[in-house]
Amino acid sequence: MNTSATPPLSAEMRAFVEALPKTELHLHIEGTLEPELLFALAQRNKIALPYASVEALRAAYAFTDLQSFLDLYYAGANVLRTEQDFHDMTAAYIERARADNVRHAEIFFDPQTHTERGIGIDVVFAGIARALRAARDEHGFSGAMIMSFLRHLSEEDAFATLEAALPLREQYKDLWNGIGLDSSERGNPPEKFARVFARCRELGFHLVAHAGEEGPPAYVTGALDVLKVERIDHGVRSEEDPALMQRLAREKMPLTVCPLSNLKLCVVDDMAKHNLARLLRAGLAVTVNSDDPAYFGGYMNDNYLAVASALALTREEIVQLARNGIDASFLPVAEKGRLTAELDRYAAAH
Repeated sequence: MNTSATPPLSAEMRAFVEALPKTELHLHIEGTLEPELLFALAQRNKIALPYASVEALRAAYAFTDLQSFLDLYYAGANVLRTEQDFHDMTAAYIERARADNVRHAEIFFDPQTHTERGIGIDVVFAGIARALRAARDEHGFSGAMIMSFLRHLSEEDAFATLEAALPLREQYKDLWNGIGLDSSERGNPPEKFARVFARCRELGFHLVAHAGEEGPPAYVTGALDVLKVERIDHGVRSEEDPALMQRLAREKMPLTVCPLSNLKLCVVDDMAKHNLARLLRAGLAVTVNSDDPAYFGGYMNDNYLAVASALALTREEIVQLARNGIDASFLPVAEKGRLTAELDRYAAAH
């Protein structure tokens, strides 16, 4: 990453960013599987890996685009077999998030990645939920689950996944409140999932979708108009369409931007060229998130620090990013108010 034109952050600014209260709204739990845990789970489940060591696996995390990442991502997910595996992965993420002063996380999970390997959908739900509930009870860490459909698969597959999950809704109503759409964007427009998203809307779920990462701005428009989502995951290519930019600002439509992911997957080739600051200054509801931090080299503080440094963000802009994250969350109004008050107190004291 070449950001030599930008002076490094002062120690004071770094400390300010690190202790800032945050929310995370774009996080794939399967993408938090660090090589060390991946190897441990492979050993526990007696699964042979095509890598000789943790170091060899980490060296493979050099991606040319989204698909090259996804290939490794799905291979890594193969070590997840039991409820305990999903619990341990989620608990490890929560520990990292809490260390970065994340107060609330809305977590994507991909049942189809696991059910097509013969893992029961109930196993996936149970492991993730157990870790989230424990963190809530023991540490006051707030979490939610967003079940995501894989867009490279068919809408029929998505419907089947939804129907398999619905019997679990009552059991997980304290956590499962959203539906998302992720995986390969190219050639898989939002319109492909119009009917299943309409059904999820009828069922009362919050709706989000990946759009405008590798796909064109038209995919963002499709996600808004056809899927009727409440947030756009990524959305950085919206800048190519001035009318869309005006609409996103006018509607205060949240964008869950993932800076280090964009750099690692070659959406941008230099963090200093990232458009996050331009989007923010154009009045868009931009948020900062880590996406798949085990693979992309950074959790929340790493992402905040990267953009704060490379884009010379002001203290006020950094606070606005955190405020946008609270506003864009699916938390109840009272809980948003509590987190906003904490953020305001922090900003005033520092």
